[in-house]
Amino acid sequence: MLRSVLIANRGEIACRITRTAQRMGLRVIAVYSEADRHALHVRMADTAICIGPANARESYLNVASLLAAARESGAEGIHPGYGFLSENTEFARACSAAALVFIGPPPSAIDKMGSKSAARQLMSQAGVPVLPGYDGADQSDAALTTAAVQVGFPLLVKPTAGGGGKGMRIVRAAAELLEALASARREAAKSFGDDRLLLERFVEVGRHVEIQIFADSHGNAVHLFERDCSLQRRHQKVIEEAPAPGLSDATRTAMGEAAVAAARAVAYEGAGTVEFLYDGSGFYFLEMNTRLQVEHPVTEMITGIDLVEWQLRVACGESLPLKQQEITRNGHAVEARLYAEDPARGFLPSTGTLSRLRFPAQFEHVRVDAGVEQGDSVTVHYDPMIAKIIAWAPDRGSAIDRLRVALEHTEVDGVRCNARFLWEVLGKDAVRSGAVNTRLLEQGKPGTAEESADAQRDAWLIAACARLVCAPGMAGADLAAGGRPWASGTGYRLNGPPARRVALRSGEAAHWLSVESEDTAEAITLDGVRYRVALSEHSAERIAGRIDGRPFRASLAWEGETLHLRRQCLLHTFQPDTGAAPAGSASHEGQCRAPMPGHVLNLRVAENQLVAAGEVMVVLEAMKMEHALTAPWAGRVTAVKVQQGERVDEGADLVFLEPLVVEHETQSAAPD
Repeated sequence: MLRSVLIANRGEIACRITRTAQRMGLRVIAVYSEADRHALHVRMADTAICIGPANARESYLNVASLLAAARESGAEGIHPGYGFLSENTEFARACSAAALVFIGPPPSAIDKMGSKSAARQLMSQAGVPVLPGYDGADQSDAALTTAAVQVGFPLLVKPTAGGGGKGMRIVRAAAELLEALASARREAAKSFGDDRLLLERFVEVGRHVEIQIFADSHGNAVHLFERDCSLQRRHQKVIEEAPAPGLSDATRTAMGEAAVAAARAVAYEGAGTVEFLYDGSGFYFLEMNTRLQVEHPVTEMITGIDLVEWQLRVACGESLPLKQQEITRNGHAVEARLYAEDPARGFLPSTGTLSRLRFPAQFEHVRVDAGVEQGDSVTVHYDPMIAKIIAWAPDRGSAIDRLRVALEHTEVDGVRCNARFLWEVLGKDAVRSGAVNTRLLEQGKPGTAEESADAQRDAWLIAACARLVCAPGMAGADLAAGGRPWASGTGYRLNGPPARRVALRSGEAAHWLSVESEDTAEAITLDGVRYRVALSEHSAERIAGRIDGRPFRASLAWEGETLHLRRQCLLHTFQPDTGAAPAGSASHEGQCRAPMPGHVLNLRVAENQLVAAGEVMVVLEAMKMEHALTAPWAGRVTAVKVQQGERVDEGADLVFLEPLVVEHETQSAAPD
C-alpha cells in the first residue's frame, strides 16, 4: 500500500479523496494555485505546495509543476480526481515515467476510450450496442453529408474528444447540417484541441443511464449497478440517482454485462463509467469515462463501498475486494449539485465570499461533499460548484423527500445559488413518478428562484408569528411575566378582543398584519383575509406549524430587529416598518390620522364606502405640498370625522376604517 499520495485536483473532489486517504493512514499532499492558497482542500491536507498562478493551464493543468511537487513532497502516487488531467494519457504516462503510481486506468485504456469514434468502433466489435452513426476517418463536409443522409434526421453532431456537451449540435434537417458542422468544429477545436466529429442518430426522448465498473490487474472486472443521470440542463447533469427508476431486471442485467464487456475489451483497471442512452426499449453505448465520476456518491450510498479506497487498493496491485455476486445494493440515493449560479439570469456563475454557509450535517442518511466552508470565496477561475448533497432512503420517494428537506436546511449567503432550482426540480410530478429523460428540464422552467403568490403570502404570515414569539427578548414582555401593561405584547385591552399589530417591510413591500389569539392558534389578518396559524415548534432559530391546515417549516436568523427567514430554499428578509401604520394604541388601529397640521384639500371617501388597500382616502395640503393618505387594508369606512377644506391639527382623527375580513378556506396539503 502507498504511504503518501498527491491529489492533482482541487475543490470538493480533492477534499473527498483526502478524507478516504487519511482514513487509510496515507499522508496527503495538496497542490494549489495562488487563487486557492487558503482553500479547504489545502487546509485539510498534511502538506500543501503551490504550483502556479490562478490560470488552470499554468497550475492544475501544468504537468511539469505537478511532477515537481510530487518530487518535492516525496509522494509515491498521484490521484488525478476528475476533470483537469484525469483522462489525459500523457499525464498518466509521465507519472509512470517518474516512478509514481497513477491512480487511474492504464494509458492504453485512456487512449482507446479518449476518442468517441474509436470507442464506438471498439464497442461494436465487443458486442456492445451502439447507435447508428458515422465514425469514419474522412472528415470532409461531403463525407459527413453523405453519412448524415444514410443515418437520417434528426441526428447529433458530436466532437470525438472531450465531453460535457461541448460542441454537440442537434440537426433536424439537411439544410442545417453544414452550419452545425462548422460551429461544432470551432467549439471542439477551442475546447479540446481536436476538431474531428462523429454523427449519431438523435433520440428525441431518451435517458442517460450509466454503469459504474471496476477492474483490477488480475483480470477481475465487476459492475456496481447503474445510475440515472437523465436530469440535465444543456447537457450538464443536475440530479443523479441510483438505481435508475423503472428499468426491468432484464435490462439492468444486460446493461451491467455490457459495461463489464466494455471494460474487458480495453483491459481496463480501476474505476470507470460506461454511459448508455436508453430509449425505453433498448440501450446504446455513448462513451466510457476513464475516471471517477462526480456522481459516484450515489453508488457508494446504495452499495456501502468506498470507491476511492478501491481505487487506491487496485492501483497498488491488490485484487478487487469483492466478486460480482458479493456486491449488493440497498435502498435508493439521490444527489443534487449545488452551484454558485443565478437561475434567474440564465444560470450565470455567481462569485463572491460565502458569508454564510450551513449544510444539513445533522440529518441522518444525508451526505454533503463540499469543497468550501463559510468565509471561503467562489472565484471566476474555476468551476462554481459549492457542494454535492446526497440523500439515501429505503425507497426512491423517501430519498427525494429527504433531499428536498436537506436543501431547505442548506443556507448560502454571499453568492446566488441554485438550491431553489434543485428543490423545484425534485418536486416536479414527472421527476417524482420516475418519468425522467434528458430533455425534461428543457421543456419547462422549474427554478427561476421565484415563488408563487401563495408562498409569498405564507412567508409574511410566518414572519408575523416569528416576530411575536421567536424574536430575542419577546418571552418576558407579557403580563404573566410581571411586565408593565403598556409594555405588553399580548394585545390586552379592557374592552374588545385582544389584537396585536405587526408592521413589516420586505424590500419595497410593506404590510400591517393583525394577530388575535384563538384557542391553540393565532388568527392573522393580511390584506383583509383571515388565516389560522397553529405553531408546533418555535425558537429563535426555527419555527414550524400549519397555516389553514397546510404544514410549514422555516429557519430564522436575527440581526437586531431584522429577521432573515429561510423557507423552501429562498431567503426573505423582514424589518419592522415604522411607517406602515399610524402610531397609537390598539383601540385606534382603525383610524386614519393627520400626520401633520394642514388643510383637507380633497376628501375622497364617505361613510359605509368600501375601499381597496392602498386607495387614497384623504389628501392633505401642508407646507405647500400635497400628502395622500391611503387605506392600509381593504375595508369599509365606518366614520368620516372631517370635511373638505377644514383645517386639522397633527394627530387629528380623519377617517375610521374597518377591515374586510374573509375567512380563508382551510385545506390540507402535503408537507412543503
